[in-house]
Amino acid sequence: MDEMIPSQLHRLDAKDVVEQLGSDIHTGLDLEEVETRRARFGPNTITSARGQSEWMRLLLQFHQPLIYILMVAAIVTASLQEWIDSGVIFGVVLVNALIGYIQESKAAKALEALAQTTVTEARVLREGTVRLIPSEKLVPGDVILLQSGDKVPADIRLFRARDLQIDESALTGESVPVSKLTAPLPDETPLADRKNLAYSSSLVTYGQGQGVVYATGGATEVGRISDLISKADALETPLTQKLAKFSHILLFIILVLSGLTFAVGMLRGDSTVVDMFMAAVALAVGAIPEGLPAAVTITLAIGVNRMARRRAIIRKLPAVETLGSTNVICSDKTGTLTVNQMTVRQIWAGNARYDVSGDGYDPQGEFAAIDSIPLEDNEAARDCLLTGLLCNDATLIQEDEQWHVEGDPTEGALLVSAGKGGKGLRTLADAYARLDSLPFESQHQYMASLHEAAGQRRLLLVKGAVEVLLAKSTAMRLADGKTVPIDPAQVQRHFDEMAAQGLRVLAMGMAEVDASLSEIRHEDVKDLTFVGLQGMIDPPRQEVIHAVAACHRAGIQVKMITGDHAKTAESIAEKIGIIGPADPNSNAPRVLTAADLADRTDEQLQSDAKSVSVFARVTPEQKLRLVRALQADRSVIAMTGDGVNDAPALKQADIGIAMGMGGTEVAKEAADMILTDDNFATIQAAVEEGRGVFDNLTKFIAWTLPTNIGEGLVILAAVFVGTALPILPVQILWINMTTAVLLGLMLAFEPKEPDIMDRPPRDPNEPILTLDIMLRILTVGILLLVGAFGAFQWATANVNMSEDAARTVAVNVFVVVEMFYLYNCRSLTKSVWRVGLFTNHWLTLGVLTMIVLQLAFTYAPFMNLAFHSEPIGLDAWWRILLTGVAAYVIVEVEKWVRRILERRKAARG
Repeated sequence: MDEMIPSQLHRLDAKDVVEQLGSDIHTGLDLEEVETRRARFGPNTITSARGQSEWMRLLLQFHQPLIYILMVAAIVTASLQEWIDSGVIFGVVLVNALIGYIQESKAAKALEALAQTTVTEARVLREGTVRLIPSEKLVPGDVILLQSGDKVPADIRLFRARDLQIDESALTGESVPVSKLTAPLPDETPLADRKNLAYSSSLVTYGQGQGVVYATGGATEVGRISDLISKADALETPLTQKLAKFSHILLFIILVLSGLTFAVGMLRGDSTVVDMFMAAVALAVGAIPEGLPAAVTITLAIGVNRMARRRAIIRKLPAVETLGSTNVICSDKTGTLTVNQMTVRQIWAGNARYDVSGDGYDPQGEFAAIDSIPLEDNEAARDCLLTGLLCNDATLIQEDEQWHVEGDPTEGALLVSAGKGGKGLRTLADAYARLDSLPFESQHQYMASLHEAAGQRRLLLVKGAVEVLLAKSTAMRLADGKTVPIDPAQVQRHFDEMAAQGLRVLAMGMAEVDASLSEIRHEDVKDLTFVGLQGMIDPPRQEVIHAVAACHRAGIQVKMITGDHAKTAESIAEKIGIIGPADPNSNAPRVLTAADLADRTDEQLQSDAKSVSVFARVTPEQKLRLVRALQADRSVIAMTGDGVNDAPALKQADIGIAMGMGGTEVAKEAADMILTDDNFATIQAAVEEGRGVFDNLTKFIAWTLPTNIGEGLVILAAVFVGTALPILPVQILWINMTTAVLLGLMLAFEPKEPDIMDRPPRDPNEPILTLDIMLRILTVGILLLVGAFGAFQWATANVNMSEDAARTVAVNVFVVVEMFYLYNCRSLTKSVWRVGLFTNHWLTLGVLTMIVLQLAFTYAPFMNLAFHSEPIGLDAWWRILLTGVAAYVIVEVEKWVRRILERRKAARG
């Protein structure tokens, strides 16, 4: 006996499936056969592939070019006996490694969480006796008994179902429980519509059922999703990719320039090997941006805190920046774009239509008459609402000012619509005591209830599928209370109009029956008076409409990928602005379904993924395939989801976003970010923060690199000219470490620029440093070379200054120019006066602290001893300040010229 291929099961008769599995409906398996099969198929658990050891994962954190550069810098500073600086650099290396290790360890828990979702207890029939056993001990062929509240323990072919409803939303995305049946289904039936199967980890919400296990562990649908998660690519973020490339280039430049410095000095013949070695070391130390990794980590951490305040929890630091470069958001529908609460939106009764306002289960809302008949004057509408209220097994509860439903969401929606109909309806309902009921069964497609009315009357109320009630109705109630023969074509026309809007439509009917009737059977459900239709939908969140519009303005595509029906998905997508109104002259598809995707080649799917914005009834494999198709175009993809079925796509996406309130643990562990309010609008806020983080990182890099370039050029110039070094390695370390912490890092607190969400997304292929920024970095680097080298030459020519004093002047030139240039970098395109001079209080504090430290560097005796500095006079200070002002003015003029050129370019078109 082999585990069967799932695609075979739904089309076979249940008895044939049981027979092929070598089992028996009445007795199940015997214990000896159970042990044989357990040895063959293993436990009913999901096992993850063995990953890297903890030590290897930790060591790999050091396998990065930028880390190599920092480790070399630490060794060099240690060789100079600068133990504090060496310790700081080693500390930066260790902190970065630990952060990466911790984040990877958290991500590895995704499969463990998935395995835990399948561990439960099951009622199983073995040797004719019902036993309660752990689900991990199940084997193919076991006969399972299901009832309300059970978690389905394995993949099962049902052979008995009594009012059985199963919530499969975590697996298929279907927003309401699925009514199960046992009859064979057509071969082409998609996964989400195979109603004679029950899937592992889904939840029984109503009724009872029995079935035979055909798949356990990794062979189940949820097991196959586990395999997809393990195979999904662990992608680098745009930031890590760009920093890695930048680090390789930087490493090469440092090695070449250090070697060139040593070679030139030796060829001149007037320097010793030790002198030239120290010059090469000074250049290497100057060129290494020691503060960059710390700045990246701290800037991202600040972004994490800002996002947490906006209800987005970041699990992996680089995800902050990835959000800023996102240009496609793929969103699930249920609970993310919608409120995840069925809501009646439209009623047709007594030849009159009403739109119903209000969202979710809060019974606050109004009926807007479309056909000029007020609700209170429409007796058919009253009967329609009363039927939905009384023929109902759900309960509407208010707790802590929040409304929720116990029972079926569809029935909950009917309670809410009746509540909106007025208190009088509830008072009227209290007078109708229920005597009996027929629960909803999939083979009958209706629910019926018997009530005792005033005057010893008995009232039969029925709700269900429109086609069923039409067949059982002979009359139709009008608004004035009169009845006329029913016109099925008229009812069908209104049903079609409501269904075309993506509404799930239920029909309501009633009949006055014999006063002696105390129990009802299906034969009694006949000769009904049709009283109306109620159309419901899981409505979109109102704030999502604005968030989607903001994403579109920012150049970000929003795509819906859902397991729900195509019409429902299209209706919601149109309401929230993902797609526009249908164009009757266009043949382009608005929605693609699972069947459509199955027919597409990879090349065709890549084209459709770009042009189509709504994908319905998709399977987990297809979600994963869609994400990969979008990534093939080098788009940066954010994928949202809450169910087990979303986990592979969440892991594959550049940034996976899980729902914190309604999401499964599997989805949360596979994601990079979790929304604490399950709201798409929070994603838009997170994208805004992500763009701000990348802006600030770019500003820091544009600020810090000129110093490294300037220091390297000063050393090179001294070697080429044959003079003493204007700055020593230990002074370079002082400049780099203090200014990076007190000046550069303050840019991490820079407020977001007002137009940040009016810009298009960054091109994923664009380097971290654009040509304009590189030219500015080079310009400021040359200004530092001219200013510092010129100041050193002036000071050495002054007979009143020693070589240490001359170096002190050069060091102060570097620090003062960095202070002025810091204000240039508060915006890479705008003047600091437009940004606001004092809008970043941290930056002001950093500058003042740096001034105090630099005065100590210049005048404190212990600092003079440690850093080979000396006090300098006012004649040196005004030259230093003039150099800083000149650098600031030159950069501002360059920005002004560039703005003029860009405006002219835009004007030309």
